[in-house]
Amino acid sequence: MGEGFGLVVRFELRDQEAATAFDDLAAETLEGIKEQEPGTLTYVTHTPVGEPLIRVFYELYADRAAFETHEAQPHTKRFLAEREQYLRGVEVTFLNAVAGKVAA
Repeated sequence: MGEGFGLVVRFELRDQEAATAFDDLAAETLEGIKEQEPGTLTYVTHTPVGEPLIRVFYELYADRAAFETHEAQPHTKRFLAEREQYLRGVEVTFLNAVAGKVAA
């Protein structure tokens, strides 16, 4: 379990219009992740209950190298560049796996 590498990202969106555009951008990015990133084990977007302008991403990678591969992909670079226009703020927490259960 010690090799896993993850992060939680909390995005605060400007308004509902920005949230809709951000969700579309995230969905497009997810297609690239599904097709091209075997080292990305989990990549899930969430809307917290009662917080319609917040998005929380949970990302789990096989290791730090898989995360770096993810960051180097064209679809990820596009997401990172275009997301800024929709945001009020972003908070990133990097995680090192200690123990847990993951799907086979």
